Amino acid sequence: MTNTKRNHLMIYGANGYTGRLITELAVAKGYKPIVAGRNKAAIQEVAALYGLPYMVVDLNNKEALSDAVLMADVVMHCAGPFVHTALPMLEACMKFGTHYLDITGEIPVFEMIAARNNAIKESGIMAMPGTGFDVVPTDCLAAYLKKQLPTATHLTLAFAGLGGGVSHGTATTMLLNMGKGGAVRLNGKITPVPDAFKTAYIDFGGKMMQTVTIPWGDVSTAYHSTGIPNIEVFMAVNNTMLRGMQLLQSLQWLVKSNFVQRFLQARIDNLPAGPSAQQRQKAKSLVWGQVQDEKGNTATARLTGPEGYTLTALTAMAIVEKVLCGDAPTGFQTPSMAYGADFILEIKGVTREDLLTQRNIKVD
Repeated sequence: MTNTKRNHLMIYGANGYTGRLITELAVAKGYKPIVAGRNKAAIQEVAALYGLPYMVVDLNNKEALSDAVLMADVVMHCAGPFVHTALPMLEACMKFGTHYLDITGEIPVFEMIAARNNAIKESGIMAMPGTGFDVVPTDCLAAYLKKQLPTATHLTLAFAGLGGGVSHGTATTMLLNMGKGGAVRLNGKITPVPDAFKTAYIDFGGKMMQTVTIPWGDVSTAYHSTGIPNIEVFMAVNNTMLRGMQLLQSLQWLVKSNFVQRFLQARIDNLPAGPSAQQRQKAKSLVWGQVQDEKGNTATARLTGPEGYTLTALTAMAIVEKVLCGDAPTGFQTPSMAYGADFILEIKGVTREDLLTQRNIKVD
């Protein structure tokens, strides 16, 4: 397939669960993105379904990747795990002046791209990893709270999903990181901690929910967005999930073995690709955040929004549209750095509320 006009959006990994959601939304908004990926049959299926141009491109094939990136003004990269896939796509985008977006939540990827900020600026592009639920709502909430308390030295974020489920891609990334422990930011440095390092009960609105620390992307991005040197992120879990995470501490050697990894990946592959449209429609996502300074002053707020994968498609496309309209500050960007703390409120179904009480977190 050839194309002489460079005015396109390319969605790489459009055959994946989240890539399809973004493609569907792009088409509904009147765009004709190039869909691309390495699985020919799967990409052809998506292209035929929506009447779109397509390219079959392996990220390890630099020549083919260059030809693909040359056709696009912006690439929405949706094929993870991004710790393996982000760099070749980013390098191709930098070489040919194509803006780079992805939907990662992986701390090493954020840090890798942030470390290349100067080179990215010199290439004249914007590089924004994490344009979905990882990390748009949490990043925007962090930036909002920093505005409320400019002297903040500590940031705590938490999120919960009511309903929905997990996609193959998310499950595969979780499997890749299983047994590797968690991470927090301590005195400005990303610091390894054990799985389930801390637990806390947090009021997401209506009731206190049990949460546990996880190595969420904001351990990286919120620092770049706010400069707050101490950051922890919690996720709501039930008792079974919490016990499983705690068990990983004593079984790291086992879960890292090739046999166990292959067994669990096979189980993932046999599951549905992700939550159904009906499940996503009924579900919602909740985000909570609090900042504190050295004098004990605090600011606390919550967000409520659509289910996580739905929210990812909405935020990713909102960012794509800004970039295509020329709103793309060069260099490494987080959502709030580029578009402000209130960007998340541009998304239909998202609301934010300030909390005046501190009685909404209990750390164990």
